[in-house]
Amino acid sequence: MKVFIKTFGCRSNIFDSEIMKNRLDNLAKNEEEADIIIVNSCTVTNFADRDIRQYINKWQNKNIIFTGCGAYTQGEKLYNEGKVKAVLGHKYKEEIDKFLDFKGIILGDFDFKNKETLKEIHKSKAFIKIQEGCDFECAYCIIPSVRGHSRSIEESVILDEVKYLAENGIKEFVLTGINMGSYGKDTGTNLAKLVKKLSDIRGVKRIRLGSLEPSQVDEELIELTQNGILEKHLHIALQHTSDEMLRIMKRRNRVKTTLPLFEKLADMGIALGTDFIVGHPGESEERWREALENFKKYPLTHIHIFRYSPREGTLSSKMKQDVPGDVAKKRAKTLEEIVKKNNFIFRSRKMPLLVHIEDEKNGFLYGYDEYYNKMKLAKNFEKGEWVRVEKYEVKEDINVAG
Repeated sequence: MKVFIKTFGCRSNIFDSEIMKNRLDNLAKNEEEADIIIVNSCTVTNFADRDIRQYINKWQNKNIIFTGCGAYTQGEKLYNEGKVKAVLGHKYKEEIDKFLDFKGIILGDFDFKNKETLKEIHKSKAFIKIQEGCDFECAYCIIPSVRGHSRSIEESVILDEVKYLAENGIKEFVLTGINMGSYGKDTGTNLAKLVKKLSDIRGVKRIRLGSLEPSQVDEELIELTQNGILEKHLHIALQHTSDEMLRIMKRRNRVKTTLPLFEKLADMGIALGTDFIVGHPGESEERWREALENFKKYPLTHIHIFRYSPREGTLSSKMKQDVPGDVAKKRAKTLEEIVKKNNFIFRSRKMPLLVHIEDEKNGFLYGYDEYYNKMKLAKNFEKGEWVRVEKYEVKEDINVAG
C-alpha cells in the first residue's frame, strides 16, 4: 500500500509528519498514486477546519486516516459521516505504521512525550520539536484543549537527534514546539541551556527559534544571540499593544514590560518579529488608537498579522463580535506598512550577511540571513550552500546580490 501524508498547520505538524514518513516504507509522491492518505490536521481556526474538510471531500476515493489537532474537534463527526476510515490522536503518530489497517477512533491521552527522532531528511535544514502542549489559557485559542499541558521532550533525545543530523550534513536547525519557551520547566532546565548545548555540537551552524512569549526571554537566552550560532532574530508574540485588549484576550504580557524588552534587544542589533491579532472582540476605535500609538514605539522588523475569526470552543467566540471585517482588514494593513518600513530601514544598514541558500527558482537562488531576511542571489552557488555576502542591493521586500 502506498501512503501519502498531507500536512496542514504549524511547524510541530511538519515535524510530526517527518516522523511518520520515517516510519513508513512505501511513500507516494502525490495523492493520485496513494492508496492511503494521512491527513495531519490543524484546527486553530474555523477556516482551518473548513479547508481540511474540503480536502477530505476531494479525496473520497482514497482511504483516509485523520490525525493532528483536528482529530479532537471534528474527528468523530468526519468518522460518523464516513468521510474518514480512522481517527488517531497525537500519541499514535510515532506508531503510524501499526495503524494503516485500523478502522475507528482512538485519541488516547496527552501524557505522552515524543521519543522518535528524525533519521532521514531531504532538505537543507531540520525542524526539531522540543516541546508539546501549552499551559497558557488565551481567550481566543483552542490549542491547549487539543494538544494538552506543556511537557518537554527529554534533552538527551533532542541532543542525539541533532548530533545525528549534523553528522549527516544538516547545519541549520529550527527549534519548535507548541509553547517552546516553556521548555524545561518540567525537567529542571530551560530553553537557553538547551540552545547552549546544541550550539556546542560539531557541525551546527545556525539555530533558529520558533515563537516565544515575552516572559520566556531571559538574560541567558539574550546573551546567546551573540554567540554566532543562534539567529539574531527573535519572534516574540505580543498579540496586541493595548493593555485593556490584552486583559480581554487573557494574555499575560503588558506594554510596560514588553516595550523595554524589545528596545533592549533592538539596541543589541537583534531583528524582532511578533504575532498580532486585529479585530478581536472589544477592539473599539479608542482601544485601537491606543494600541496603534504603542505599536509604533516597538522596533519591529517582522510580523505575522492575524485577522480575528471566532474559534468554536474558545472564550472569545462567546464574546460580542463587534469589529467589522473591513475595519479589521484596514487595521492589519496599517500595522503591516509600519513593520515593512522598519524592516527596510533595518536592512539599509548594509552589514556583511551569512546566507543559507534554501531554494532555487526562475534561474535565481534564495536564502535567509541571520536576521531572517530573504536574499536573492545569482546562480553562482549551490542549494544548501552557506555564503558570506558583503555587496548587495536593498530592495523594497528583499536583498539582492550578484
